[in-house]
Amino acid sequence: MKHTLAVLVENKPGVLARVAGLFSRRGYNIDSLAVGITDNENLSRMTIVVEGDEHVLEQVTKQLNKLIEVIKVSDLQPEESVERELALIKVNVDPEKRAEIMMITDIFRARIVDVSTRTMIIEVTGDEDKINALTTLLRQYGIKEMARTGKIAMIRGSKVIKREKG
Repeated sequence: MKHTLAVLVENKPGVLARVAGLFSRRGYNIDSLAVGITDNENLSRMTIVVEGDEHVLEQVTKQLNKLIEVIKVSDLQPEESVERELALIKVNVDPEKRAEIMMITDIFRARIVDVSTRTMIIEVTGDEDKINALTTLLRQYGIKEMARTGKIAMIRGSKVIKREKG
């Protein structure tokens, strides 16, 4: 089972390396990792997707909480959170297929962000299934290159993940 963790950390050099090292030392694979600064410049938020059962989740959470720079670890339940990913997909474009690719892009509510005589770069945002479906359709045209951000997620409603008092 995949688990999505939101990890609030101090925005300091080396924190990402320590977190990633923790996973590799324990033999856990990170399926997805996205990191960015929060509204507070002293804090960063990591969204980590890890595969494993409840025991793996418990061990990872305990180990993360032992790191001094980790402020809070939250397991985000899919039904209680909004999850998104961004992908940039560079596709081969023959002039006679350009309209087809534009139509597929439109159906997926994606955007064409760059066009050349031979390629197009398509930007798509959505859940993993949406991005995988678009990628599957675009393969027939020839994907030259693709970059994906990994999942980011946030709890629905008014609840937030923030620094505890202290």
